[in-house]
Amino acid sequence: MQHSDEIPRIIPIFPLRDQVVFPYMVFPLFVGIEAMPVVEEAMSGSQVVGLFFCARAGETCRFENFAPVGTACRITQVFRLPEGGAKVMVEGLKRVRLGRAVQRVPFVIAQVEPLEEPVERSLVAEALVQSVNAMLKLALAHGRPLPGDVMQMVDRIEDPGRLADLVTVYLSVPPAVQQRILEIMQPLERLKDVYLLLSSEVQKQQVRGEIQTEVSKRIGKTQKEFLLREQMKQIQEELGDEDPRQSELNDFRRRIDRAGMPEHVRKIADKELQRLERINSASPEYTVSRTYLEYLCTVPWSRGTEDQLDINRAEQILDEDHFDLKDVKDRILEYLAVRSLRKQGKGPILCFVGPPGVGKTSLGRSIARALGRKFIRIALGGMKDEAEIRGHRRTYIGALPGRIIQEICRAESNNPVFMLDEVDKIGQDFRGDPASALLEVLDPEQNNSFHDHYLDVAFDLSHVMFITTANVLDPIPGALRDRMEMIRLPGYSDEEKEQIAFRYLIPKQIEENGLGEQPITFESAAVRRIVNEYTREAGVRNLERQIAAVCRKLAREITQGRKRREVVTADLVAELLGPRKFFSEVAGEQDRVGVATGLAWTETGGDILFVEASQVPGKKELTLTGSLGGVMQESARTALSFVRAHARDFDINPALFENTDLHIHVPAGSIPKDGPSAGVTIALAVISLLTGRPARRQVAMTGELTLTGRILPIGGVKEKVLAAHRAGVRTVLLPERNRAHVEDLSAQVRKDMELRFVATMDEVAAAALLPVAGRFRRPGEMGDPYTPAAGPHA
Repeated sequence: MQHSDEIPRIIPIFPLRDQVVFPYMVFPLFVGIEAMPVVEEAMSGSQVVGLFFCARAGETCRFENFAPVGTACRITQVFRLPEGGAKVMVEGLKRVRLGRAVQRVPFVIAQVEPLEEPVERSLVAEALVQSVNAMLKLALAHGRPLPGDVMQMVDRIEDPGRLADLVTVYLSVPPAVQQRILEIMQPLERLKDVYLLLSSEVQKQQVRGEIQTEVSKRIGKTQKEFLLREQMKQIQEELGDEDPRQSELNDFRRRIDRAGMPEHVRKIADKELQRLERINSASPEYTVSRTYLEYLCTVPWSRGTEDQLDINRAEQILDEDHFDLKDVKDRILEYLAVRSLRKQGKGPILCFVGPPGVGKTSLGRSIARALGRKFIRIALGGMKDEAEIRGHRRTYIGALPGRIIQEICRAESNNPVFMLDEVDKIGQDFRGDPASALLEVLDPEQNNSFHDHYLDVAFDLSHVMFITTANVLDPIPGALRDRMEMIRLPGYSDEEKEQIAFRYLIPKQIEENGLGEQPITFESAAVRRIVNEYTREAGVRNLERQIAAVCRKLAREITQGRKRREVVTADLVAELLGPRKFFSEVAGEQDRVGVATGLAWTETGGDILFVEASQVPGKKELTLTGSLGGVMQESARTALSFVRAHARDFDINPALFENTDLHIHVPAGSIPKDGPSAGVTIALAVISLLTGRPARRQVAMTGELTLTGRILPIGGVKEKVLAAHRAGVRTVLLPERNRAHVEDLSAQVRKDMELRFVATMDEVAAAALLPVAGRFRRPGEMGDPYTPAAGPHA
């Protein structure tokens, strides 16, 4: 062995592209014409050349691309080839470290530093050498042949470093791995790495042999196709190609890595993928398992949108999209304010309650836009199957996750604004109770671990902002109602509808009906006429339909070449929409004895109703008609008992009741009616009948009456007052304890109407009954029936 001093410190450098040369090994190098100057430079001097691996194979190898450690080799023979170039035999001398470049062009000459290897003589080294020898023989037994002289060399070598270098040369490993072995200076560590590489090679040979053995066992007359497929798989494996099934499995592995699953979900996904690998692709179980994995990878476990917590911007967006609704907007801005101060807090479940057409669903879209979140909406109306919420178990054919998980997957976000529309119209039958299934979804204390039957793993719904809508609260189960914060949207006054029409509805319908390039203008009187004569609703849905009808008719005139009308007047509205559909039920009517005007609350907003009373000879019987519910019938009996007990207070002869039957009727008998707030109206109709004093038609009232004459507060004040305003009523009698509730009314409504607050029936009778013809008014009674009501009073 040559001493390190025999290696010159400055030698020419030759790049190796696809192999690595080790010390003490003899290698043939095929040198092209362009690299012959390196060989000639070495031969003219010490015949020593440095062989260094160049990682940039296929490109011009620069000095910076050389590996830091190479092998100094002696050129022993040079065989020049006829076509140019030469075959050069080199003998590895010693590992050297690359130093400073002395010359770079036309070839590299550089300084090198010989590296000394420590001598390893220990029991561990001997044992490891023996293990490598045994593993080599095992590789030979599995069909990995080595030249006979190489095996003799292996048996004689006791130095672990030299043995590691020799085995590495004959292992099928990439040049980069060979270079890594070359750079390990500790012989024992180097041999350990080689032992691991050799073990891996033996395992591959064992698996390959087992597959071939298994394939050979299955050979038969009817299994030729199977044999060909197995051989094709082996060929694809050798070529590095993947069959479609394997490609799909690898795609699932990549998707599972990118899905950001929680640890407990990741374990289930990995286990399901291992199960999928073992299932035959023709089996039905393969499709079931594959679909389940597809959903696990699709669920946005950790993907969400970032909230836009700019309160001023959110307020601007809400004002742009919706007119009025101050309470709703304030609540949303409060939610944003809390979120900006505590980003990880649990959000409330808002429930928008109100009649159709007041903007409940569109409010959800505006909230999503203000927050910068994605918007999801599902309609719960008519839903009867609990599996629609929780999903089906995977044991059923065609099983799918519930609508909650499905929509979140489509949104690709774990924190959308999720609107559950019409929560008051959920059904219930033998398939379960969807309302009960919603309890976990809508409970902020539980939905951080929502379990869908299909996924069968916990999903965190606490980041989702749930919003529900309902027309009425009564059908909603109490437990579900308790989990939601109610926000009422009572409806709009005529003035508010006019503002909404000009700000939102008219521009939208002009654009949707193709009039954007030929815009038309609506006069205020035209919109007012549509509101008063062609719609009767709390919301604005029918108002939008009527505006759309006007726009459609104008669009038809334009396409038929008629004279274009640019301004929509009140007269043009009547011409286009035909005769008016609604009339004021109060204005212009006569004040009559025994007929009182009441107020009612319905799912579509407030409404007015008339209570009629008449008397016929009889035996003190009471007849009630008009599809009255049980509560309203009790209110009628209470009112009659009160009148009989206080007959003298109202100048009624008690003897009238002895031989008289009373009949109380509420018109529109086909419409069911119920509720306690008609007690005052029924009592006034009876008092008007028995005293002969007409009841003012333009005075409407509401309130629950007790036997002692007290008037108790009622609900739906705003809806009822707005209904009275739409019907032309100018005076409304409300219970004294409802005084605070009129603050929700707009200033315009309070200006147009006289709101009086009463505590007893005496006050109601004084305000609503006219004197008998020819009789002077009592102090405090209102003016004659043909004199307009007094000025505004709230």
